[in-house]
Amino acid sequence: MTASSPSRPPLLLVCALGIERRALRGADLRGAAAPVAVLRTGMGPRAAEAAVRAAMGAFGGHGGAAVLATGFCAGLVPGMRPGDVVVASEVREAGGADGDAAVACPESERLSSALRDHGFSVHTGPMASADHVVRGRERAELYSRGAIAVDMESSATLRAALAAGDRTAAAVRVVVDTPEYELLRPGTLRTGVTAFRTLRSVVPAFIDWHRSLAGTAPAPTQASPSLVARPRAAGALLFWR
Repeated sequence: MTASSPSRPPLLLVCALGIERRALRGADLRGAAAPVAVLRTGMGPRAAEAAVRAAMGAFGGHGGAAVLATGFCAGLVPGMRPGDVVVASEVREAGGADGDAAVACPESERLSSALRDHGFSVHTGPMASADHVVRGRERAELYSRGAIAVDMESSATLRAALAAGDRTAAAVRVVVDTPEYELLRPGTLRTGVTAFRTLRSVVPAFIDWHRSLAGTAPAPTQASPSLVARPRAAGALLFWR
C-alpha cells in the first residue's frame, strides 16, 4: 500500500461474513481517489464493535477514514426484492424503545443518488439492527415501527466508528431475503446469488460517493490488493492501493 495524503482519507467497507468480503474483494475499484479497505468483523454487534474499534487504531495517520457498513440485510417492506439496495437514513437498535437515540446517516441522499446513477433499485429509510436473526412476527413489528430493513451489525459499526473520531459513516446493504422470500426457504440459494452479485456491483457507486466527499478526481487504476493481517481472520483488513 502506498502512502496516502492526509487530504485523502481512506474508505473502510465493513462487513460481517466471509461471503460478503468475497463479494467486496472482487469489485471494480477503478476510479478510487484514496485507499479502500475491507474489514470482516464476524457476526453480531459485539464482534462488529470490537473489530471496528481495533481497525480505527490500525489506520494510524489516516485520520477521518470514511466508514461504510455494508453486506446483506433482510428487507421488511412488502414488494422489496432480493438484490434491492437499502440506504439507511438512520440506524436504530431493534430492541430499543421508540424514543431511543438512533445514529443519523446524513449522507443517505448522496449515497442513494450515486447508487441510482449506477442503475440500482434503491430504498432509503430507517434501518434496524438486532442482536439475533430476526424472523416472522418480529420483522413485522420492526416494519410497523418504521424500519425498512434489519441487520445485525450496522448500529454497532457506526457507533464504534463515530466514537473513534470525527468521520463520515453510513450504512448501505443489499436485500437477501424479504417477507415473500425469507431465508431457509427453497429460493434461498437463488436469492443469495442475486444479493452476492449486487454487493459486488455496488462498490463503484461507493467509490463515486467517497470521491464526492472530497471533490477529488479519479485516480489511475491501482495495482492488485495487498493484505494486512491474516486474510481469513475476522478483524483483518484487506487494502487496495
